[in-house]
Amino acid sequence: MSRIITVAAAQLGPNQKADSRAAIVGRMIALMEEAHGKGATFIVYPELALTTFFPRWYAEDRAEMDQWFERAMPGPDTQPLFDRARTLGMAMSFGYAELTPEGRHFNTSILVDRSGRIVAKYRKIHLPGHVDYDPERSHQHLEKRYFEPGDLGFPVWEFEGGRVGMAICNDRRWPETYRVMGLQGVEMVVLGFNTPSANSQRASESMADRMFHHRLSCQAGAYQNATFVVAVAKAGTEDGHHLTGGTLVVDPNGRLLGELDHEADGVLVVACDLDETRFGKETIFDFARHRRVEHYGLILERTGPGAPLGRPEQPA
Repeated sequence: MSRIITVAAAQLGPNQKADSRAAIVGRMIALMEEAHGKGATFIVYPELALTTFFPRWYAEDRAEMDQWFERAMPGPDTQPLFDRARTLGMAMSFGYAELTPEGRHFNTSILVDRSGRIVAKYRKIHLPGHVDYDPERSHQHLEKRYFEPGDLGFPVWEFEGGRVGMAICNDRRWPETYRVMGLQGVEMVVLGFNTPSANSQRASESMADRMFHHRLSCQAGAYQNATFVVAVAKAGTEDGHHLTGGTLVVDPNGRLLGELDHEADGVLVVACDLDETRFGKETIFDFARHRRVEHYGLILERTGPGAPLGRPEQPA
């Protein structure tokens, strides 16, 4: 018995500031058609798939950045992507900048079923970077200026015959991301990322360091929650700023099933048997048998570090 999702991790090369949404959507459709030809039924695109990574620019008036946000999904430029997905019978997930009718701004990802219907939405929770212009940085990273922290939590949905959750970029570095979904029985976590190849605050951190931390985060999250992880990059040099590649798929044992070795548009197609998650969930990570929540209170009581609790009294 098996439950196979043949997933396509659809990496995008750079989206330049001058690129139209229609042109970018055209590239996404080409990747979808390639993935479909390779047997994929579910395609995952990166964070902020429809635009360049605009938080690298500072605007005194943040409303100037609203041009990069989507007021409707699908909208006129993205409808062809939904139409082609429906025609091909492809499920999909992609990230974009969301401007709500109430004027709120989120870094968002969605799940779309094979009929072209949006069935789930996630809003990025762990926003990196800073709010104001910082002259000490090698480049700006202003996600905290242009987005609100997500307000939808880390849900998991019944999707494509399994339990699927979403995360975005920096979320992948936080164990809480995976554990909250793991407690909902997640079997596949899909996430997109736009990761600069240089740390704006630590020039000594190499590209190899960045890629090590990326893989480590995805592989640890997969192993410790017995889930597949599909991580998809927007990569290459956007408007003079380089983004890492590293599009990959990890199995529930934390092993890499595949990774793209370039920074251009491309698809990595992997058949994932969701029943492979069962062994970990029923043995070493059988949460119901092994977790000890009575000792985890500090995780919710503190946000930042505080004083040590001291050694408890030993029982007589």
